[in-house]
Amino acid sequence: MILTVTLNTALDITYRVRELRPHASHRVSEVTERPGGKGLNVARVLAALGHEVTVTGFTGGATGRIVQDQLTGTPGVLDALVPVSGATRRTIAVVDDRTGDTTQLNEPGPTVTSAEWTAFQEAYEALLPGVSAVALCGSLPPGLPVGAYAGLIRTARTAGVPVLLDTSGEPLRRGVAARPDILKPNTDELAELTGSHDPSRATQDARRRGARTVVASLGAKGLLAATPEGTWHATPPSRIHGNPTGAGDSAVAGLLSGLVERLPWPDRLARAVALSAATVLAPVAGEFDRAAYEELVGRVAVTGDATAA
Repeated sequence: MILTVTLNTALDITYRVRELRPHASHRVSEVTERPGGKGLNVARVLAALGHEVTVTGFTGGATGRIVQDQLTGTPGVLDALVPVSGATRRTIAVVDDRTGDTTQLNEPGPTVTSAEWTAFQEAYEALLPGVSAVALCGSLPPGLPVGAYAGLIRTARTAGVPVLLDTSGEPLRRGVAARPDILKPNTDELAELTGSHDPSRATQDARRRGARTVVASLGAKGLLAATPEGTWHATPPSRIHGNPTGAGDSAVAGLLSGLVERLPWPDRLARAVALSAATVLAPVAGEFDRAAYEELVGRVAVTGDATAA
């Protein structure tokens, strides 16, 4: 069982319009709704890969009920979300059919009280026995301490459960010092953390700050991994055009599934890059084009040095 934590869950709403223009009215050609937040996207991809997944985090209000109702129909995903008095947020993605570009609007999320945070920590600790890996994903809702992820990392490490962290800003800075097994930033997050815009240097710097392994997302250029076993760069066979929402979450699912299956790092990275690219080709976050994934995974180029770490 893999556990994904989404402290700021969401209802992801995707609108498609023929052409997005500022200061204009638009006729929406298609609307889709999915349970969202990074960890829920990760969970759906993991389940599609055949893994059993438990999801936890916060849920509340009418939007939260919609999220939970939709999770109920997702095979392989177990709902262990913790209720709060506030309302789960919505995120709006507007896809421009003419250009393929996506505009994202993200609500902040409910304010979590100290009592609700304590209840979550107790529920989280109770879930850890028997869990093979934990993913801590996304932003923090209002009310939580910036060191929230750092505390959850330490709890997982005490339980002997490997943990992946995918967040940004000060929660990332605090979290890396708690020594996660895998850190998965993008280039901007990595530069903010380390002060370096050279991904090779920044990934090694992030390891020195506490992360056992750093896998940096380079966008269309794939993934760069600095691990105790070596360093590798995995790149897709060609540039992929489509909706990038959720592509990073699919990469996290690839890394986690490779971890629990004990795949060598080059294979983990190839899977993560192929899943990310196949998600760009899918219409909504938390899904991937399976045919594209199966075609791409064998064509991802992975270069590196197993003795460089």
